[in-house]
Amino acid sequence: MRVAFVSMYTLHTRDTPAIRRRTRLIDLLAQSSHEVIVLCSQWWDGDHPEFEQEGINYRAVESEFSRGRFAAKLPFALRKESPDIVHIPNTPARLARAAKPTCRLLRIPMVVNWWAEEPDDSNSDCKSVASNADRIVVPSETVKTTVREYGAAESEVTVIPEGLNFSMIESAPVKDEFDLVYSRHLDEHANVETFLLALAELREQEWSAAVIGDGPSKADIERTARDLRIRDQVTFLGKLTDKKRVAVLKGAHVFAQTAEREPFATNLLWALGCGCVGIAEYQVESAAHELVEEKSRLPGTRGNMVSDSQELADEIVAASGLDHRTSDDEYEQYDYSKMQEQYVTCYRGAINDFGLF
Repeated sequence: MRVAFVSMYTLHTRDTPAIRRRTRLIDLLAQSSHEVIVLCSQWWDGDHPEFEQEGINYRAVESEFSRGRFAAKLPFALRKESPDIVHIPNTPARLARAAKPTCRLLRIPMVVNWWAEEPDDSNSDCKSVASNADRIVVPSETVKTTVREYGAAESEVTVIPEGLNFSMIESAPVKDEFDLVYSRHLDEHANVETFLLALAELREQEWSAAVIGDGPSKADIERTARDLRIRDQVTFLGKLTDKKRVAVLKGAHVFAQTAEREPFATNLLWALGCGCVGIAEYQVESAAHELVEEKSRLPGTRGNMVSDSQELADEIVAASGLDHRTSDDEYEQYDYSKMQEQYVTCYRGAINDFGLF
């Protein structure tokens, strides 16, 4: 199968959860029998419009990272490549709008990978993308509900959750320095404060906690820990590689998920795979509940939903009575290889359905 990924930015130029998710899929497909082309803004040096790296073919649509220029030139790039299927992000919406007429002309299905809306995406933008996609892939039921509200048909939306590297979990060492862990990019949605407030309720007890991640809110979060008089028990580890993060999670007992916005709670998934007790605070824009609430969590998963810092503190105390684990085999079904299989099935379904019309 020849798959064209439309991705104005790649990991070479921007690091976001949506781009990381797309990059993992590109790598997995490139390592198998599929041919992958990435239509992007030029991130490499030189005048050559094409660049190959680790079996992936990058084609420069334009070189200025301009949405307008990219959207204007995208139809010509798609005609030149003539792929079997086009994989495109939901934002910026003008890219999907530019690609759709060409896909229709060439009889190529357009699969939209919908992670989250950006602040400058209007309601009409989102409705346009939702109604024009031949298939929409979302990471969670929470995002599926959002996409359906924008007008996408039930049959056109496929949930493919985020994945993990289970072999890495199995082989990683155990760093048993911390009892409690929070991990995420520390931005305005991180909401580490709930975690710290819960810890402050337990300041008289013996525990050690780690906050993994970096970002614009880190200084404020560290200040909050000092104000709550728990700074000496909380270690800020910064951004870690997956291997180092897994070692910390395997050694920890409890993982706290309190972020306000999570299309998929990826860090919570890794923590559960590492055997942690997962405690998630309910948030309207977070899909974390899909991993720990009774009706959807995997057999053997330990943890609960909470609504505030006091309940989080109570659950941390309750978790101390549970045994410590360093992995959970149930989460092997989230391995990255399974994610690839689900995408290929989605692509083939889209191609077969497109052939009927």
